Amino acid sequence: MTQPTTSNPTDFIRDIIDDDLRTNKHEGRVATRFPPEPNGYIHIGHAKSVCLNFGIAQQYQGTCNLRMDDTDPLGESMEFVESIIHDVRWLGFDWADRLFYASDYFERLYSFAVELIRSGDAYVCSLTPDEIREHRGSFTEPGRESPYRNRSVEENLDLFSRMRAGEFADGAHVLRAKIDMASPNIVMRDPIIYRIKREPHYRTGTDWVIYPMYDFAHCLSDALEGITHSICTLEFENNRPLYDWFVEKLIPGPRPKQIEFARLNLSYTVLSKRRLIELVKNHFVQGWDDPRMPTVTGMRRRGYTPEAIRNFCAQIGVAKNDNLIDISLLEHCVREDLNAHAPRALCVLNPLRVVIDNYPEDLVEEIECPNHPQDPDMGTRKLPFSRELYIEQDDFLEDPPKKYHRLGPGREVRLRNAYVIRYESMVKDEKTGQVIELHCSYDPGTRNAPPADGRKVQGVIHWVSARHAVPAEVRLYDRLFRIEDPGSEEDYTKHLNRESLEILSSCYAESSLGTTEPGLKYQFERLGYFCADPDTAPGKPVFNRIVPLRDSWAKAAGGRKG
Repeated sequence: MTQPTTSNPTDFIRDIIDDDLRTNKHEGRVATRFPPEPNGYIHIGHAKSVCLNFGIAQQYQGTCNLRMDDTDPLGESMEFVESIIHDVRWLGFDWADRLFYASDYFERLYSFAVELIRSGDAYVCSLTPDEIREHRGSFTEPGRESPYRNRSVEENLDLFSRMRAGEFADGAHVLRAKIDMASPNIVMRDPIIYRIKREPHYRTGTDWVIYPMYDFAHCLSDALEGITHSICTLEFENNRPLYDWFVEKLIPGPRPKQIEFARLNLSYTVLSKRRLIELVKNHFVQGWDDPRMPTVTGMRRRGYTPEAIRNFCAQIGVAKNDNLIDISLLEHCVREDLNAHAPRALCVLNPLRVVIDNYPEDLVEEIECPNHPQDPDMGTRKLPFSRELYIEQDDFLEDPPKKYHRLGPGREVRLRNAYVIRYESMVKDEKTGQVIELHCSYDPGTRNAPPADGRKVQGVIHWVSARHAVPAEVRLYDRLFRIEDPGSEEDYTKHLNRESLEILSSCYAESSLGTTEPGLKYQFERLGYFCADPDTAPGKPVFNRIVPLRDSWAKAAGGRKG
């Protein structure tokens, strides 16, 4: 269901709607729609449109349709339809019984095309695609009329009927609107509205060999559904006169009002569907749900929450001019939501064994740990504590600098929610010289309490019991690109961050995480926020890093990393 809002936002789109309501346009109705093409998974840019369209419908007690604009059978599939339905619902929105498909209107759209032919407003053109392009002209030169522009109505009806019957090869003919080849708006220079395409449609099969163009079907579908406000991105601004032309010619009554807003451009990301398809097909990523992808399904697998995405979309608002939004804002919204709701847990990513020499060998204590230090209502959990532990390798330095507040020769630290331990000695690998084990002593009187002698212990580190810890795989995801605006580059793939995924296969998680389920989210203390991946199995958890605790890119000059 659509989530309730605590306040009604305002922007230039809502100002237009307010004016329409004041004049009782559309009899006071507000009807919007989200009309994706099912040729890929929706991404964070689509999420902005989802939140805008459904949010406006909710705010004005109106309706919002979900419609698949499936006019091009090449690349469209039921897989993409199902993913869109799942993603929009996961974002928190519902369309009741208003799920539509442009393909539902194929017969009606064909009839509309016949009407245009009968009224002398459309003709069958037999120029090749290259010839049509050449005749269209340029921004500085008017187009030239097709030699087939003045075919008779009878000949056009005959040819169009035979196109539908499958008598002609792909590309042999197209149906074009007869508008104005000298128009300063190139879109209005006799645009193609039907083409022959012998490609089975995922819903209609082989029933059709001609398909309407998107520009023809989209606006008429809006009008057929009684949409009052067709909200779209700026690249469709030049198409608005064409959409109005089609609707005025074919459907009486008030027409949908098209309102354009700036699309979302996100730093360190590409949102072009063509490029996202290339990333998947060329195996630069591991699929549409790769947690590095800006797709909604990828962000869900990574561990982003719908609340964080909705909050992000609300914070960036809607604008009339394109700009580049810093991905740090999205990550901030994710941290903000997870900080409030994610339970805490302990996990060691790069383990170093610690033996507490003066701790009884057979003793196992239960250490009570809060699930959330700021939210007592989330309760506590008990973790086993024993003589042998794992800590992070970088929580020990053989020759630590002065301000290093972790473990080293002559130093002591507190183990989170447990005891203070002091370094005593180390064991190194004879071949590599790497430290592989520490021997420490513990202060028995410091279990979750300060030292009795009043000495200050500044460092606090996390740990897990070696005997009870659960082996885990942790996938450290980072930004997919190394530069801020990869979408502006022709060869954008050369800027891929080759370190955007690091897989750690020898991690140890606290024992309570052995029964975690896919999708559950945690703050691994001192490390960041993590989500159990769908690859998780009982006793074999796999965690994806959602975001670090802090923006690790903020300090990197120019965002150069990887």
